[in-house]
Amino acid sequence: MPMTTSWTISELAREFDITPRTIRFYEDQGIVSPARDGRNRVYSTRDRARLKLALRGKRLGLLLAEIRSLIDMYDGPGDTTPQLREYLGVLQRHRELLEGQRRDIDDTLAEIATQEKACRDMLDAQA
Repeated sequence: MPMTTSWTISELAREFDITPRTIRFYEDQGIVSPARDGRNRVYSTRDRARLKLALRGKRLGLLLAEIRSLIDMYDGPGDTTPQLREYLGVLQRHRELLEGQRRDIDDTLAEIATQEKACRDMLDAQA
């Protein structure tokens, strides 16, 4: 069975469980660059890989600029050490941001619990 080396927008949308509009968005952002066969977009193995990386970056909560930068690095020279170091740096910065947000959420939840207890205590005192 021969391996597919090109895909339509519908095929990629089904494979990644996204809408064609999402793929067109990534095209507008320069992440994928399909060829044209008449009016139809034809996506290469490179486009598919870049789309997969973009969706992974999105799931991680990375900014579009970070995603594009990381993906573009993979089109560079064969030595992956700089790409891996940059990716590790992006992941560390993102982890720090998320941990800060988690601390903020924990603080807010603790304050809500305090306020709820105060309200309940006042209601109990009135009863």
